[in-house]
Amino acid sequence: MTPPSGSAPQRVPLVASHRMKPANAEVQGAAAPNEPMSVSIILHRRQPLNVAALHGRQLTREEFHKQHAADPKAMKILRQFAVENGLTVSEEESSLDRRTLVVHGTASQMQKAFGVTLQRYARALGPGTQAQGSPTWRGYEGAIQLPSACAPHVQAVLGLDTRPIAHTHYRRLRPGQVANVSYSPPQVAELYDFPAGADGSGQTIGIIELGGGYETSDLEKYFQNLKLTPPNVVAVSVDGGKNAPSNPQGADGEVALDIEVAGSIAPGASIAVYFTPNTDQGFVDAVSTAVHDTTNHPSVISISWGGPESSWSQQATTALDDACQSAAALGITITVACGDSGSTDGVTDGANHVDFPASSPHVLACGGTDLVGTGSTIQSEVVWNDLAQDGGATGGGVSTVFPLPTWQQNANVSTATNGGTGRGVPDIAADAAPETGYNILVDGTSEVVGGTSAVAPLWAALVALLNQQLGKQVGFLNPVLYPLLGTSAFHDITKGNNGAFSAGAGWDACSGLGSPNGSSLLSSLKET
Repeated sequence: MTPPSGSAPQRVPLVASHRMKPANAEVQGAAAPNEPMSVSIILHRRQPLNVAALHGRQLTREEFHKQHAADPKAMKILRQFAVENGLTVSEEESSLDRRTLVVHGTASQMQKAFGVTLQRYARALGPGTQAQGSPTWRGYEGAIQLPSACAPHVQAVLGLDTRPIAHTHYRRLRPGQVANVSYSPPQVAELYDFPAGADGSGQTIGIIELGGGYETSDLEKYFQNLKLTPPNVVAVSVDGGKNAPSNPQGADGEVALDIEVAGSIAPGASIAVYFTPNTDQGFVDAVSTAVHDTTNHPSVISISWGGPESSWSQQATTALDDACQSAAALGITITVACGDSGSTDGVTDGANHVDFPASSPHVLACGGTDLVGTGSTIQSEVVWNDLAQDGGATGGGVSTVFPLPTWQQNANVSTATNGGTGRGVPDIAADAAPETGYNILVDGTSEVVGGTSAVAPLWAALVALLNQQLGKQVGFLNPVLYPLLGTSAFHDITKGNNGAFSAGAGWDACSGLGSPNGSSLLSSLKET
């Protein structure tokens, strides 16, 4: 790779790495030359991976490593590139299976290595600016430039741009609002007839968090109040992210909701919480770390963070979807909240948008309902939509990024905003309305909350119960669930809308296939 003496290596733009000036932001000046940085270089797979071609077969980790990890020769070329540019390779954070080479250096060194000019930006809070995180960040405009010998091996370079990429999908009651009814998570599970005699033993539920934290004392008190033994909860640091509880009005509420919902429905399962910075690098690294975590071995991963597809760069979208694809191939289910801002996903351009990573065709996208019931009897269930009262509504719609998957071809998915056909969101639904919300404990305070953030851990807990009962990992569920359309495995939601899309018989772009009938779903899976 070393060029002739006195010459520089030929450089080419990295495909899909071009970035525009961020919307609602102003340049504050150049990044400090000595600012320490971490960058994740994502490599291509040794061989392409097509989950549909597996026809439901789950790969062993040995098969995956041999066929779909990064090529060691390519990794060696990128290591040499890093060393030649004065960067330090973090062997502990790098992985062939994750296809990730993590390098450290200063802003000045990174600019030279990747051919970009790094600047500091500040965001102006305005319409459509929903991502939670620092109001200032580092970024670049234009395309990353790599030596021609390196570029063909690289899928993405993440970490140069640190803008907040996602926001939480939980909703509190509005000031002065009182819940019509509220439930403990086990009460919701009873309404949905989750399988009896299972507690998730032998399973690990992974939870991705891009901020916030939990207090162990809160968890102990919460589960004791439910007369449950607290589950084993471990915090896993990714890219320097930590369990850092600080603000009950911020991401702490998300963390508490996720752990308390999943843990109280599947109290026998272990819970691994992957804390990471709210950046595209952090998000991708956290998911790939969880998927390839051979210490905690999550069999299902819950994600309650996301942002409109239009807010993601092409390289970050591809890298994160690829991480979800790896999970599907390895038999790991990923459940993802599909957003709380209705069919626009909070974007104010007059068009409909879906949330990513919920729109990935390799995850189970989770929509929201308004559920009223007692004991094991559901009295009513409609699409969650409080937009007329300045509240939230379930996300849902049609992707303009991902094509219609084969398993959705008979679901009568609506036409996308751009007039094309695309992956329909959500796949399934469950209670999400704050007015019929979940009782949680966050930073010592009892609250009632909702949002599709509650649906992702609810379904993750159900998957843990199903895995336990079946004695195997159900893995990528979507191709198995869609043939059950119209059966007793789901409560078909036929009333309500999320703005542009209305519920109706069968699949729809606000409640998917419907809410779960857990025992019936278990019976159906036993027959497959």
